[in-house]
Amino acid sequence: MTALEALQSVQFVTVKGKRLAVISADEWEALIEWLETLEDVQIARKAFADLKAAGGDRTVAGWLKWDEVEQELE
Repeated sequence: MTALEALQSVQFVTVKGKRLAVISADEWEALIEWLETLEDVQIARKAFADLKAAGGDRTVAGWLKWDEVEQELE
């Protein structure tokens, strides 16, 4: 299911004067996954823009070496 399909499947109910959106758990999870993907794409675009601005120099762009990061994660 696409995010658009999940959004189109929303049903609205009114409870105690408040209008609420109702969506299935599967559709909710699809929306969350879609939003996480969008966030990842934005992060990647910024990282590559930073790299381009740094003339391709990963150190100047602030990129870390995997070996250094991996040691910190252990």
